[in-house]
Amino acid sequence: MIQRIQTVYLLIAEMLIGALFFVPFAEIAGKEGSIYRFDMKGIYLEGVQKTEIIYSSLPLVILWAVSLILILATIFLFKNRILQMRLSTINIFILLGLGGLIYYYVWSFAKILLGVYSLTIYLVFPLIASILIYLAIRAIAKDELLVRSIDRIR
Repeated sequence: MIQRIQTVYLLIAEMLIGALFFVPFAEIAGKEGSIYRFDMKGIYLEGVQKTEIIYSSLPLVILWAVSLILILATIFLFKNRILQMRLSTINIFILLGLGGLIYYYVWSFAKILLGVYSLTIYLVFPLIASILIYLAIRAIAKDELLVRSIDRIR
């Protein structure tokens, strides 16, 4: 049902969350002048030929994968609108947790290194996706009200 606006919202949210796997979240300048990069794979020292991950970010990958699967499942559950709204609400909380966890990792690792961190614009992707999913929930609710009003007419 690509012609429904909530599907478009959910597809855009899916693309934003999918893009998080390929972009860095932050750069951390350590006290000794070394620069660390943080992305979905983990935190690693930048400029080294062999990219050895210093700190793995497995919880981020798990939340990321669960969020992608939930959005995809929500798109294909267009016949069950109530379940679609519930899964979307759960997904909003997962995405907000993902954004918070990313920020926590950056903050705590910068604190350990006694360094300064600079966040990238990609950190707002979970927030934007949450807003889009909220708009999809509103559109799904409008569809549900329309179906119920037509059932009352019969």
